[in-house]
Amino acid sequence: MTIERGTLRAWDSTNYRATVQFAGSLSTTVAAIPTSRAIASAEMVTGRTVAVALFDRHNPADALIVGVY
Repeated sequence: MTIERGTLRAWDSTNYRATVQFAGSLSTTVAAIPTSRAIASAEMVTGRTVAVALFDRHNPADALIVGVY
């Protein structure tokens, strides 16, 4: 497992899923990343930085947002 930094690009508060642009990526985003329910929905504002736990480095969709700052 690794932790990566990204920028929140979109937020689905109904399904608790996010679209994230990982640091270092100029245009690629990953959609429908599950988000920890411990993070308040109000904190998930587009443009904020998020910490993403990647369980499989070769599959960015196998991840969980674990923090926002």
